[in-house]
Amino acid sequence: MEKTYLDWLDRLPLGPWGLTLVSAAIAMVAAWLVFQTGAAVVKRAVARSPSASLVTQASRRPAAYVLPLLALQFVLRAAPDDLSGIGLVRQFTTILLIAAVTWLAVRIVQACGDAVILSRPIENISDNLMARRIQTQTKVVTRMVTGMVVLIGVALALMTIPDVRQIGTSLLASAGVAGIAAGLAARPVLGNLIAGLQIAFSQPIRLDDVVIVEGEWGRIEEITSTYVVVRIWDERRLIVPLQYWIEKPFQNWTRSNAQLLGTVFLWVDYRMPLKPIRDALQRVCEGSPLWDGRVCLVQVTDFSEKSMQLRCLVSTADSGKGWDLRCLVREELMSMMQKDYPDYLPRLRAEVDPPSDTAHRPPAPQQRSPTPEHEHAVGPTDKV
Repeated sequence: MEKTYLDWLDRLPLGPWGLTLVSAAIAMVAAWLVFQTGAAVVKRAVARSPSASLVTQASRRPAAYVLPLLALQFVLRAAPDDLSGIGLVRQFTTILLIAAVTWLAVRIVQACGDAVILSRPIENISDNLMARRIQTQTKVVTRMVTGMVVLIGVALALMTIPDVRQIGTSLLASAGVAGIAAGLAARPVLGNLIAGLQIAFSQPIRLDDVVIVEGEWGRIEEITSTYVVVRIWDERRLIVPLQYWIEKPFQNWTRSNAQLLGTVFLWVDYRMPLKPIRDALQRVCEGSPLWDGRVCLVQVTDFSEKSMQLRCLVSTADSGKGWDLRCLVREELMSMMQKDYPDYLPRLRAEVDPPSDTAHRPPAPQQRSPTPEHEHAVGPTDKV
C-alpha cells in the first residue's frame, strides 16, 4: 500500500519541493486527527479525576502543536538532502519542535503542581499545617523544575545552530577570567537557588505562615525563586530575598501550630482586689468565640511606686483571633473598672506636712544698731 501511495505521488505534476510539501501537509493533517481522537478519549477517561483533568486540560494546547510538528519533522528528514534549502527548513522546524516540547513539559509540570495544591486546600481549615507545608514545597519545586526545563529547552535549541554551538565551544575553551567573573556575577542567583531548595525542604517558612520580619507583622503570601512576598496587616507588601530567611533570625508564629498566647497588661491601684478582675476576664473569655478554652488567668507581674501591674493571659487558635480577643479584654476590663471600681484606678500619692506654729508668727521688728553718743545719723541734707 505504501508503494502504491508513493507511485500516486510520483504521478502528480509536482516538483521536488511540491512533493515534500504535499507529504508534509498530509502527515500533519493525519497527526492532527490522531491528536483530536486521542484527546477525546483521554478527556472521557479522566472526567472523574479533577487532578488528571487539570493536567490534561493544561497540556492540550501545546500537544496540539507537538504531534503535527513531529510528523512534519519525519517528512523533512525523509526528503532528499540535495533539495534546495532543506537544511535551513529542517533546522527551523527542529527549533519549533523543541520549543513546543518545552512548552508541553512546562505546562505539564505546572499542572501537576496545581493539581497537588488543589488536593490540599488551606482555606477554611483550622489546622492546615500539613497543607501549607505541601503547598510550599510544591510551589518552590514547580518553579525550579520549570526553570530547568526552559533552560534545557533553550540549550537544545541553540545546539541545533552550528555557528552558535561553535561560539559556545570556543567560549568554554577560553573561559579563564570571564568564567570567574561570570561565576561571581551569578553568585546571588546561585545563592537564591540554594536558599530556595533549603526553604522548600527544611521549611523555616511556609505559605500563609504568620511571621514578624524587619519589625513587621504579616503572612507569607508568595514564595518565588528569588524572593518572598509578605502581606503586612495593613495590606502593604514586604519583599524579602530568599537568602534573608536562611541567614537572619525572624519570628514564625505558626512554625509548629497556629495556637498562641496573648497578653493584656493593666496598671491598677494597690487597693484593687484581684478576684473581680479574674471573674470579669473569665466571663469575657467564656462569652467570646475567639477563646479556645486553654488559658485564662490573671497574674501580678510588677510593682511600682504608683501602682501594680497585672498580666491577663489568654489563648486563641491563631494570631488573628488573639489580637481581636486582646482588644476585647482591654475594653471589657476597663469598662468594668470604670463602672464598679473607679477609685482603684492608678493614683498619684503625695504627703503634705501640716503647717508649723512659726508659720503664723508675725515677723520680728527690725532692730537698728545702736549709735554712739558722739555720732549722729547722716540725713539727706547733711554734708559729709
